[in-house]
Amino acid sequence: MSTLRELISARYVLSALAFRDIRGQYRSTLLGQLWSLANPLTQMLVYTFVFSFVFRVQSAPGDPSGVDVYALYLLCGLIPWSLFQSAVTTGMSSLVTNANLINKVYFPRLVIPFAAIVATAYNSGFEFLVLTVALLVAGSFVLPWLPLALLLVITLLVFATGIALALSIANLYFRDTQYLLGVVFQVWMWMSPIIYPITLVEERSVAVGPLWGTNITLLDIYSVNPLVHFITVFRELMYDNRLPNLPDSLACIAWAIAALAIGLFVFRRHEKRLAELL
Repeated sequence: MSTLRELISARYVLSALAFRDIRGQYRSTLLGQLWSLANPLTQMLVYTFVFSFVFRVQSAPGDPSGVDVYALYLLCGLIPWSLFQSAVTTGMSSLVTNANLINKVYFPRLVIPFAAIVATAYNSGFEFLVLTVALLVAGSFVLPWLPLALLLVITLLVFATGIALALSIANLYFRDTQYLLGVVFQVWMWMSPIIYPITLVEERSVAVGPLWGTNITLLDIYSVNPLVHFITVFRELMYDNRLPNLPDSLACIAWAIAALAIGLFVFRRHEKRLAELL
């Protein structure tokens, strides 16, 4: 509650920093905010060609939506992943980016990573809008599911915020953190059901059977990845047009709460030394 009160009391600073980041990201560009669509759309085109036409990865039609467009199936994984990756990356580097501001002016330091993530969420809003329109054109009855999808996106942002808060402190002590994170994200993406359906992992898990003489399966290990649950729930809402699986939904909430609690704890422990560390 103290954190919430602190953010509310500093809401004008938070909004000013967020708007500064929003305006500054695409300043003096011809296409402006449309550049936020460039990365996910380019990835969609490349991955669609490679995995749909070359390797012929098949995704099941939306159930019960009936949508059977691999490019849209892919976007339903790429867009939440892109939001998560951008939120963590910008939040992690926000303290270093605003070092001069921290050393000159006093205000709640927690505002800085939060403002960076708010700006990222604003930019990603255009991607979600394009996805919604594309799904409607493809025949998906997606509009009734948008409120639940929005709640999931907020939960994903809470999860990303917790990770970003912890990493923003780690990045002050070890500047290698930002480079290591890039490597981690490359592995993390391929270990998430973004490009391929999770049914491929399930089939492989059944074929391999229990591991090391235990009841643990390949799917059990794979499901430890929090993004598996977030992307699965998002696809069930947007692509399938149905209520998500309850265990996956509860896992998303649990991961978000745990990450935020840990992130706030780490940030608060080192908040008073920020100016010294910078």
